[in-house]
Amino acid sequence: MAIKSRNKVDVTFNSSSMSDLVFLLLIFFMLTSTLVAPNAIKLMLPSSNSKTMAKQTVTVYINEQFSYFVDETPADETELSQLIATKIVDDNEATVVLRSDKTVPVQYVVNVIDAVNEINNATGTNHKVILATSHK
Repeated sequence: MAIKSRNKVDVTFNSSSMSDLVFLLLIFFMLTSTLVAPNAIKLMLPSSNSKTMAKQTVTVYINEQFSYFVDETPADETELSQLIATKIVDDNEATVVLRSDKTVPVQYVVNVIDAVNEINNATGTNHKVILATSHK
């Protein structure tokens, strides 16, 4: 007597659920990428041909009204070194990225460099200041 198996293997593959997952992931990444704002303070950066990239520890902004911001926190010129020092207290070789509007006078840029040099002299660290530019 021949015994026949009732379970038959179906070799077709249904990919409709896979395409649903792909479209859901696509929509998710499109929505989340539009919510990210890397530069919250809008500036017209000076242009340059150099391509220096560094690991940024803290970012200092100077907008067209000559106002200072340390990581989007408004700062006065007198408290600039104190705010930067609290952000880089654990790092001996931190990098301070300076994003200055191209209409800002050089004295405001020098104030930020002086604040970082003041921190270096007081703590014996080797922090650097990098001026951010846009590509020409």
